[in-house]
Amino acid sequence: MFVDKVRITVIGGRGGDGAVAFHREKYVASGGPDGGDGGHGGSVILRVNDNLSTLLDFRYKRKYAAQAGANGQGRNMAGKRGENLIIEVPRGTVVRDAESNQIIVDMSTGEDYVIAKGGRGGWGNAHYATPTRQVPRFAKAGLKGQERDIVLELKLLADVGLVGFPNVGKSTLLSVTSNARPKISNYHFTTLFPNLGVIYVEEGVSFVMADIPGIIEGAAEGAGLGHDFLRHIDRCRLLVHVVDVSGSEGRDPVEDFHAICAELKNYSVDLSNRPMIVAANKIDLLPPDSDNLERLRRTVAEVGCELYEISAGTTQGTKNLMRVVAQKLRTLPPVTIYEPEYVEVVQAPVDPSAFEVEHYGSTWLVTGAWLERLVQNINFEDYESRNHFDQQLRKVGLFARLEEMGIRDGDTVDIYDFEFEYQR
Repeated sequence: MFVDKVRITVIGGRGGDGAVAFHREKYVASGGPDGGDGGHGGSVILRVNDNLSTLLDFRYKRKYAAQAGANGQGRNMAGKRGENLIIEVPRGTVVRDAESNQIIVDMSTGEDYVIAKGGRGGWGNAHYATPTRQVPRFAKAGLKGQERDIVLELKLLADVGLVGFPNVGKSTLLSVTSNARPKISNYHFTTLFPNLGVIYVEEGVSFVMADIPGIIEGAAEGAGLGHDFLRHIDRCRLLVHVVDVSGSEGRDPVEDFHAICAELKNYSVDLSNRPMIVAANKIDLLPPDSDNLERLRRTVAEVGCELYEISAGTTQGTKNLMRVVAQKLRTLPPVTIYEPEYVEVVQAPVDPSAFEVEHYGSTWLVTGAWLERLVQNINFEDYESRNHFDQQLRKVGLFARLEEMGIRDGDTVDIYDFEFEYQR
């Protein structure tokens, strides 16, 4: 099964929590806090594997999470960093943001890419020791790793793309000019997925050619197989349009030529302007009294393309065609590498005083990004930790604002599911 487009979720590992610990050693008094920091969470990394040619593995697994960092320990021992998760993809995979559909990265250069960063580890209580707070009984929790939905889209890296109606001889041409062995039979849609072959013209001269299946009328709108596979010729530097000049399928070669050109234009104007060579195939089956070849030659000349007569079945003219293709490629720019479009939104530092207060009877609901993180980092079972929490709320002006809004003694204050009774 050939799979060339999938949607997955990637999650960076959560950072480990900082430790609350105190130095304990015989004959050593007041050792002080020595809780270590939590380890950073692992990241999710994309890596190119040239042995892969499909995204089939992602069909059965859609969520990928890196390992969380270990919690800190006593004696100032930091937690172990979570291991990175390596996801291997075929070369030529374009990674898009699922929400905006913008390109994040083109996995064609072979460089690794961090697609989801791990969360930072939390500080241990050793970080919070001060001359006035010598026995801190709280530590910082680890932060969540980055989570995002992405779309993996495979676009083959080929110099030349073979296009044309089904059963015109594209697979046969690929098989006789390269070591590729595509399935070949005398019925439509024999080729159900793209095939790649390396063409060796002479010493030091070679190129990659792809057989793109299923392009018929309406392909750009989803008819046949073409809608799924037209994306694979996006990168091709040169198109070889194979036309059955013999009319053995009962179709007119000139009409076929116009139909395929129209589909390419409907899919992408840029693709319709790509350099093209026309291969008039099955020349050995052309009836003596047929004018198909001459009509096709005039049509091709009108659009400014070159035409070469071949018979893929008997290899007539195929070597010459490959030499012409190699010469043409020398004058064309290299394979397209897509530039990133997605811009990572860098969050501004959280303002501690930026919080919202909602009043429902005797209950006051308080929300804010800084307060949410503060609640996560407090050990409410410890008296000193609760005092630290109270000091932080007074410092950012929460109580002053509640009093301005008319809070009364005995009212309930709710901060991210932590509730307490207000007393002046």
